[in-house]
This record gives sequence, structure tokens and C-alpha cells, in this order.
Amino acid sequence: MIGQYRVTALIPARGGSKRLPRKNVKLLGDKPLIAWSIETAKASKYIDRVVVSTDDEEIKQVSEQYGAEVPFLRPEHLSNDHASSFDVIKHAIGFLHLDQTNELIVLLQPTSPLRLVSELDTALEFFITKNAKGIVSISETEHSPMWSNTLPENGCMSDFIRPEVQGKRSQDLPKFFRLNGSIYIYETLSLLEQAKIFFDENVYGFETSLKTAVDIDTELDFLVAETIMKHRATE
Repeated sequence: MIGQYRVTALIPARGGSKRLPRKNVKLLGDKPLIAWSIETAKASKYIDRVVVSTDDEEIKQVSEQYGAEVPFLRPEHLSNDHASSFDVIKHAIGFLHLDQTNELIVLLQPTSPLRLVSELDTALEFFITKNAKGIVSISETEHSPMWSNTLPENGCMSDFIRPEVQGKRSQDLPKFFRLNGSIYIYETLSLLEQAKIFFDENVYGFETSLKTAVDIDTELDFLVAETIMKHRATE
């Protein structure tokens, strides 16, 4: 618990993955990818339950082996490419009877295996400090989007550099941030009322390091995560 809230970590993990097949049980270092998120959640001093939502029997077995609850197998209509994160969360909230006051859901994507326990706990503390309805992890963009633009069909670069950045150094431009997918914290009742993962005046960004926010979607992402993990082990 934290404050008056009971805290449930929900780790969504489909069996199907087109770009990186079976990625959730693919070995990263010495354990399956999903195990890293399970162990981080279990190490939190605030999280009361760690639940995996999956449609896959192997993922279920691996998740239980590493200490997560898998109280259901996700129905087929929530296991295809069209199911949203909110749909998966709503199903879990209903099944687990979390549609009560003083309940928090912490969505931890298994594709962010490098997040730190300290980041997770600090994000939960930030939720309480801000008296928030939601906290979403963000990272500073690697390159300012102000250096980006569309291209016409002929590829002409004449209008590519925006007037407001001409003659400026990157360090003189404002900072931009992006969602990194690592941590989402919401009051369950607020989620149900909004019927979506929402962003309003009661939701705050929580900055995490680029090194801990790697989101694994491709083989290259996996190699990057492996490299960072090996470097972390030598520090």
C-alpha cells in the first residue's frame, strides 16, 4: 500500500508478437523477458499484488514460476492486434474486483525490462505528492522534433529546416519529452470513468532515464537492452 491506496501491478503479455516472435518469454540475460518486470514489481515496497494478463499457457507458467499471479487466461477478443491497453486493464479490474475506491493499477509493460525498482517506487510516491489521478513515465527525446519535418514527393529540402530553428544550436532549443511506455499509474475508478488511458490536468509526467526506458519491439531493441544490462552488471 501507499497512502490509502492498495496497489496492483498489471503486466500484460500476449503470446502473439509479429515483429519479435515469442518475445515475452525470450531469454534476456539469464531469464525470460517478462521475468524482469515481475521481479521489479515484487521488489517494490508499495505494490501489494503482481498480476499477469495473458492468453498464453507458456507465459502463464513462466509468470507463476517467477512469483506473479495469473488468475485467468485473457479471452480471445482481448488477445488480437485490435485490443487496446485500456480494454485489457478494464477486463483485469473487473475480474479482480478492483472497481473500488482506494485502488491503484500500475501498468508495467514487459517490453520495458530495464526499469528500476527505485523509479517505480518514486513514481508511486510522486502520485501521492501530486494528489494525482494518474502518473505516466516520460523521457527526454533523443533528438528535438524541431529538426524533423515532412518531405514533398520530389524530396526537395528547401523548406525542411523550420524558420524558428535556423541558426540555432540543439542545446538552445526547448526540451521535448515522449511517452516511454515503462510506467503507468492510475486510480482504477478514474480509469473506468474516463473509459480510456487519459491525460488531463490530474495526470503528471514522471521522467525516467533513457537507459532504463528501452522499449523492446524489435531484435535491435533486444540487442540494445542486452548491451545495457551487461554494462549495468559491471558497474
